[in-house]
Amino acid sequence: MSSITAAMVKELRERTGAGMMDCKQALTENAGNMDAAIDWLRKKGLSKAAKKAGRVAAQGLIGVITEGKGGALVEVNSETDFVARNPQFQQMVAAITKLAPKAGGDLAKLLAARVGANGQSVEDHVKEAIATIGENMSVRRTASVKVADGVVADYVHNKAADGIGKMGVLVALESKGDKGKLMELGRQLAMHVAAADPKSITADELDKALIEKERAVYAEQAKASGKPAEIIAKMVEGRLKKEFFQQVVLMQQIYVLDGKSTVEAAVKAAEKDAGAPVRIAAFVRYALGEGIEKKEEDFAAEVAKAVEGAR
Repeated sequence: MSSITAAMVKELRERTGAGMMDCKQALTENAGNMDAAIDWLRKKGLSKAAKKAGRVAAQGLIGVITEGKGGALVEVNSETDFVARNPQFQQMVAAITKLAPKAGGDLAKLLAARVGANGQSVEDHVKEAIATIGENMSVRRTASVKVADGVVADYVHNKAADGIGKMGVLVALESKGDKGKLMELGRQLAMHVAAADPKSITADELDKALIEKERAVYAEQAKASGKPAEIIAKMVEGRLKKEFFQQVVLMQQIYVLDGKSTVEAAVKAAEKDAGAPVRIAAFVRYALGEGIEKKEEDFAAEVAKAVEGAR
């Protein structure tokens, strides 16, 4: 039997859209014959899922789970909101979410994890659902947080069922304080993160490219003042601190629950109830479909094309 190379698996995957392990098995079963492997995938019904792989899946659900001192998020996409409301799809998302903590934020590990009564991989389970439900789906991303001592709180926005919705947030608090008080604070902070969409906990952790982009905008605007370069530089840095950082840095944002304190001040005040210092160790915010380039459909052009083809 001929040796199955990674290049062969890659080619078959690109030609069919089937999963990597399925492609490897198809080539193995057919002694490396590419055409025979494609037919094998079709006979197994895997090509049905592959045909849908190019379609944009920007709907779906976010799954959120907390376990002890850790928690995880998963985004599972579908093409339509109609499918996202399907109980079968929701059950699938819930089952995948339960496996997410052990994956530790590693998508490959999550896709390889075993799910369901027959113990198939998450990747195969999703493919089976694609064939059954009839539209493209994917497990797009996963993340996890944990603390050595403290709590991990969650918040689900636009909830579809327990632990699943259109947006999910996890907030990890490091503290030796009262766990009940910490969880209450954590859930309030998670709601704040959902509403305010911070980019980092502190200014030092903010993406440097993001800062430079904003600095360039402020510098261009300041040039119109006609002031000397050294004054413009000070103006720019002042605006970064007073405007930009207050918009995107969690600790400097105005706390949405009271509308006047900064998050930093709110956490400091909460330490009295908790009975110990509190540190926001991490947060993760998943909003459904963010970053996915959605294809704009031109329905009139589509109809015209169909009519032209029928002539």
